[in-house]
Amino acid sequence: MLSTAHHADVVIVGAGVAGLSAAHQLTSAGVTVSVLEAAPYVGGRMATEEVDGFRLDRIGQVLSTSYPELLRTPGLEGIELRTFSPGVLVHSEGRHYRAGGVRGTRWGSPHALRGVGGALGAARALTSTPRPPFGGALDQARLGAALGRLAATPVGRLMARPERPAHEALSGRGLPARTVNGFLRPLLSALLCDPELTTSSRCADLALRGFARGRLCVPAGGASALPELLAAALPPGTVRTGVRVTAASTTSVTTEEHGELTCRSLLLATGARAAATLLPGLRVPSFHPVTVFHHAASTPPLTDPALLLDADRSGPVSHTAVLSEVDPSRAPRGRALISSTVLGTPPPDPDPAVRAHLARLYGTSTEGWELLAVHHDREAVPAMPAPHDLRRPVRLLSGLYVCGDHRETSTVQGALHSGRRAAQEILLDFGIRPGYAAGELREAA
Repeated sequence: MLSTAHHADVVIVGAGVAGLSAAHQLTSAGVTVSVLEAAPYVGGRMATEEVDGFRLDRIGQVLSTSYPELLRTPGLEGIELRTFSPGVLVHSEGRHYRAGGVRGTRWGSPHALRGVGGALGAARALTSTPRPPFGGALDQARLGAALGRLAATPVGRLMARPERPAHEALSGRGLPARTVNGFLRPLLSALLCDPELTTSSRCADLALRGFARGRLCVPAGGASALPELLAAALPPGTVRTGVRVTAASTTSVTTEEHGELTCRSLLLATGARAAATLLPGLRVPSFHPVTVFHHAASTPPLTDPALLLDADRSGPVSHTAVLSEVDPSRAPRGRALISSTVLGTPPPDPDPAVRAHLARLYGTSTEGWELLAVHHDREAVPAMPAPHDLRRPVRLLSGLYVCGDHRETSTVQGALHSGRRAAQEILLDFGIRPGYAAGELREAA
């Protein structure tokens, strides 16, 4: 139990991955930390609920094995990532095509390919039969070469490029319209949770670079496994859930349950709107709404553990996957879990429209599928329109700091990295030299 006599060097408000990342950097430097979380669980939007043996993510954002912070953040050494099959599947006119696929195989060949490699294998494309929606052999080779160049481009050079909305920048890549519309648009919409692609072209380039350098993945057991692992690796008593902070300053916080708690510095690691409630004047961005539909089926409609996109944009679903094929621990034995994402505001009575779209995407009837849950979040992903500052200040003044995906890119990578940056600023103000170089922070993306 906390008491009014409780004191910590740093109080962190919010036990999402940004706050937990910062807590690890600080405690490893000998700084005492208290992480206060209003919810009864850690993780914020990276929450997973269990329904009849199924593990269902609330937001359903996919990660990438290319995220540097998954390797650098203390506490994540034991993280288990379940990878999708290389690249993505693109659905068009009743067929599936592999895009960004397996090294040494044909780009754009019909689905059911499996193997190793990533999007860089696209550069080896030579032929394609039948013709995929994103172009013929020459178009695919151009796209593979473009992804290869992007994968090899340093982050600093990407950040120096002219910035404009992503949908405008796509037309200037020297790729034909069918490649842009049949592959790049649906892929970026899924990665950025932005159906209109108003996101900064620099953020879109970072997303494509990550796709080209790694494999799409999810944490084993659900999204909540990542923050739970971070919290468990902190010193006992560091994280306290069910503690609601009602007021905050550089030297203390006031809680509903335990009154005033003192500190030397305060780090706000909540979502943008909650942070602005405690710190009036803090800018609140616009957001991309996301709705995730979780269905159960007796048999998987697709045995390929792939992320499936719709090049035809013939319904409300942006992307879908048989997640039990990617991560078997998310479904009971003998059952299949299909998780599908709708971007923007869902239609009225959305499940029939979603089922009809999924029936076309998977080529099978969905009448027997059970709807397990629908999770809608109006503020799921902070928007990143151009111009977007990928390194918004985390130090507001000495003793007051803020971190979260709204300070960088709206990804798990951005949240983790913002926590690292905030911890560095706190340690510098405490006169402690961080155990990593500033250059690492500039180069992480």
